[in-house]
Amino acid sequence: MANGIHGAVYQSEVRPVSVQNPQPPGTSRYCGNQLLRRRTQSGMSREELAAATNYAAATIKAMEQGVRMPTPRLLDQADDLFQASGKLSAAKDYLKREKFPARAQDFMDREAEAISLWSYEVALIPGLLQTEAYARALIGNHCPPLDDETVEERVAARLERQSLLTRKPLAALNFVLYEAALRGPHVDKEQLLHMLDQGKRGNLTVQVLTFDCANPAALAGPMVLLETHDHERLALSDGQSISQLTDDPRVVSSHTERLSMIRALALSPDESARFIERMVEEL
Repeated sequence: MANGIHGAVYQSEVRPVSVQNPQPPGTSRYCGNQLLRRRTQSGMSREELAAATNYAAATIKAMEQGVRMPTPRLLDQADDLFQASGKLSAAKDYLKREKFPARAQDFMDREAEAISLWSYEVALIPGLLQTEAYARALIGNHCPPLDDETVEERVAARLERQSLLTRKPLAALNFVLYEAALRGPHVDKEQLLHMLDQGKRGNLTVQVLTFDCANPAALAGPMVLLETHDHERLALSDGQSISQLTDDPRVVSSHTERLSMIRALALSPDESARFIERMVEEL
């Protein structure tokens, strides 16, 4: 979860919902369709438009299909090329880029209204505890690469999520991190000190599961348990290509049991703080 929702399939309200190809926003689809119509009417090929605007042909195709939101620069350039008299450029005012990838939006909505959240992370610092530099390093090294504008928007959105830490009424937040996450790439002294500071909040605890205390169940992957203000309990399992968000009581119970076991093996919050302090001294 630290780097956003990596997977592509959710199970919401105990019904599997595929977001491998989530439906793009209507404004984006309409704008892409108008771009396609103008290009076709002009007799220009997709490859020619790509060359004229310095975009990849595949990117132009994604924008025309509404899968990817047309950029303001492309709309302005296409407006000039197709002599659209400002009709394509005007679409910029109606296009609103989503803060998060479509596959992550559902979880982010639930997270924002959580009254309690329990997170276990194996490899990365959780997004709610990331510094701006760490978040930018992760998002900026996304594969496939993201354009600079998207990177900046997603970094800003990730930092905006952190308002949950101070939102009133306060949410109860609990984080358990496997030691590997603390020793991963891009984790510097600033990031470790930031976690120490966050751990001093009365509504937030940080625990470390050290290498020597982990068992196989702790290596099975990250997860999040949360409860909304409507007292709906949800569990998120996140993997390389599959993510599952569900309110199925059986899954929630299984995750709760696994997380309870991991927390029992982890250092206490005070011991964890001292462990992180020693790591800071080593840097």
